[in-house]
Amino acid sequence: MSRKEAILNLRQVLVQRRDALRRVLAGDLSSLKELKGQAAGDVVDAALDTVQDEISSQLAEVESRELALTENALERMREGQYGICEMCNEPIPMARLTALPYATSCINCQRLAEQEGIDTRTNADWSRLLDHGSSDHDATINDIELDVS
Repeated sequence: MSRKEAILNLRQVLVQRRDALRRVLAGDLSSLKELKGQAAGDVVDAALDTVQDEISSQLAEVESRELALTENALERMREGQYGICEMCNEPIPMARLTALPYATSCINCQRLAEQEGIDTRTNADWSRLLDHGSSDHDATINDIELDVS
């Protein structure tokens, strides 16, 4: 199979995944709204509902991030840039694209970016913010003051 045929097959995979993620997210968001409208029973029920809401919210966040990456990959296909590393402009190996269809960098560039703490995604993930300017990288649990009163 040629690279062009493989990329066309990956396009179908990406479109199917995008559509599935859109359906799941629409369902997740509507179920979250329904849960918020229901009255909770006792304190334990309220706590369990809160935990379930948090898990559902986090899953929706992961799914929405994957949807954005998938849509970005489809846009790169339309622009003729799909399968080209954004960092070194070399072709991304088909094995990597098959494993991770929305990859925008080759393995070597991705590894280098991770070592240097560079976020290669177009949207920043603030939940994984690293503070590289700080000199206290070796903090221990004893360095943290806890108020348990």
